Amino acid sequence: FVANANIINLSGCKPVLADSTSLENPNVSLKTIKKVFTKKTKAIYVVHFAGFPCDMAPIVKFCKKNKIYLIEDVAHAPGASINNKKCGTFGDVSCFSFYSNKNLSTGEGGMVVTKNKRLSEHFQKIRSHGMTAATLDRHKGRASSYDVISPGLNYRLDEIRGALGVVQLSKLISGNKKRKKLTERYYKNLENLPLGLPFSKLSKEYQSAYHIMPVILPKECKTEEIRDFLKNAGIQTSMHYPSFYNFSFYKEIFKNNNSPVSSEFIQREITLPLYPTLDLREVDYVCDSLRKALIW
Repeated sequence: FVANANIINLSGCKPVLADSTSLENPNVSLKTIKKVFTKKTKAIYVVHFAGFPCDMAPIVKFCKKNKIYLIEDVAHAPGASINNKKCGTFGDVSCFSFYSNKNLSTGEGGMVVTKNKRLSEHFQKIRSHGMTAATLDRHKGRASSYDVISPGLNYRLDEIRGALGVVQLSKLISGNKKRKKLTERYYKNLENLPLGLPFSKLSKEYQSAYHIMPVILPKECKTEEIRDFLKNAGIQTSMHYPSFYNFSFYKEIFKNNNSPVSSEFIQREITLPLYPTLDLREVDYVCDSLRKALIW
């Protein structure tokens, strides 16, 4: 998602894209990262796309060897794990999104986590204008004034969203289990169609959060025609995500980046409905409609 590139630019750094591993595994891998890694690289920023974990062990080892930061984007993958180690615990810093369509939602907002004490203290300052004391501390008499020790903005999650998040957190495991059941039904229904099913053959040590249901259409299909057919059948689809290359701001920045696998993935991918209150009959209807669309 464009947020990944945006935050790098806003930090004064230059984003460089690593390619997807394959159409079957659109996540990055150490192999694809090494192709664009240079002595100027300051951090590696991985995204657990669709809720499926990246192959983290070799990436972690590589970052430690080269003494660079590892950042995880866990927006799609709260609750996902590799050998029972949760996504978000591999990196130096990990970022979560609580937007309304996420597995764990507060409507808006997010969370950053780190094991690094220095970074933790820094994040706590920049989330509130760089101030050393919060407004509540002053009202409660715990501080009479404050200093500003770094530039900062208002990144505070309010109490109402925090309360929503606590409740949603209690539903995360059961919601992810429902998503898994629905995804497995999709895989079963679609396995004999001429479609690519990313992550469908993931090994057992990888536990997904099953955030979205991407499929890869045959090369001869026109993506928009398939999406229109499904729309007329009452089925909303999406795409994850439009190419950075096509955004006005990023055309020049990424003009020399070569990502043939992810470029093909973008051209052929559509995202089918997936959410915990979806039922199996609705999944069957989506699959039947997609089958008709492909024949049509």
